[in-house]
Amino acid sequence: MLNCSKNMQHKNFKNIDKVTYGRGSFAQLAETVESVRKENNKYFVYVVDNYFKGKPLSTKLQNKPEDLIYYIDVDPHEPKTEQIDSLRDEILSKQGLPSGVIGIGGGSIMDIAKALSLMLTNEGSSTLYQGLNLVKKPGIYHLGVPTISGTGAEVSMTAVLTGPEKKLGLKCDWTVFNQVILDPELIASVPTDWWFYTGMDTYIHCIESETGIRNNAFSLAYGEQSLKLCREVFLGENAGRTPENDDKLMVASLMGGLSLTYSEVGACHAISYGLSMVLGTRHCYANCIIFQHLGDIYLKGHSEFMQMIEKHNIVLPQNLSKDWTEEQITAMAQVSYNLPFMWNHAFGDNYKEIATLDYIKNLFRRL
Repeated sequence: MLNCSKNMQHKNFKNIDKVTYGRGSFAQLAETVESVRKENNKYFVYVVDNYFKGKPLSTKLQNKPEDLIYYIDVDPHEPKTEQIDSLRDEILSKQGLPSGVIGIGGGSIMDIAKALSLMLTNEGSSTLYQGLNLVKKPGIYHLGVPTISGTGAEVSMTAVLTGPEKKLGLKCDWTVFNQVILDPELIASVPTDWWFYTGMDTYIHCIESETGIRNNAFSLAYGEQSLKLCREVFLGENAGRTPENDDKLMVASLMGGLSLTYSEVGACHAISYGLSMVLGTRHCYANCIIFQHLGDIYLKGHSEFMQMIEKHNIVLPQNLSKDWTEEQITAMAQVSYNLPFMWNHAFGDNYKEIATLDYIKNLFRRL
């Protein structure tokens, strides 16, 4: 699954079946899922970011009385395998197999919706399916409505979960959403700092995707357009929070997600997994904390990133590692070390000689 020029196996991933895009498109949710309601036990499960509970969006879900609505708090913790397993068991015991799952929120909610759709039809703990193509049966219909842009979770084939032993995604063709609704009006309420952090997740996706050995014309095409939009949003003449830039960022997120799907992420994401697994740091924020220290690995991207930090008056923490024990650093590095496909993409086929455990521990000491 390397660069096609290497004459290796080509990626053959499923894309989203349908995408609805445009301001106000969220109002079409009920119409979009109506034909699916006849499936299974004829009801939908909504998983909604708890941020919206009691706010105007909660009155616009277009749900029916038989539907189940779960408001889930994803701050500060990212989705966990135990959480998915418990939610699955509760839903099945209440009303049996749903027609589908609708996720409304940021990247963590997207991952919960994708993982839940799979686990509703697959037995046992979700820890059994953390990895590539381990899921045994297709999940049920699932639809994503992102309310924050940048994670790429709305398009990726991975539902990232933190388990008792590792942070790793349920990754297969069946993970991908059947439908997404991209309504830029929904991201207007995102706090400016998280608007920036999630936007940088898209930017970093594309930088890592294009600079590693697994890039190809397909991934580069999506990545180049996504980077163009990111530069307009964060560095252009009209940079900043505007409706037009929210439109651009929502499209950039989707294209950035496709770029990494057909290529790979690299060193920053590998380190981010370790930081999140051990310390619980949110993924997008972790990427920003890390990327500021990777100028020797991503020279051009790092320079632009620091310009964006300065332009938007973002202050990132420094010297975090001074408060970490050697045991913590080793634990984080071990999580990151166990992601060889990311290091291979970043450093090439001799990555094992470069990305040793000691090297990775020193990357953590930079933070």
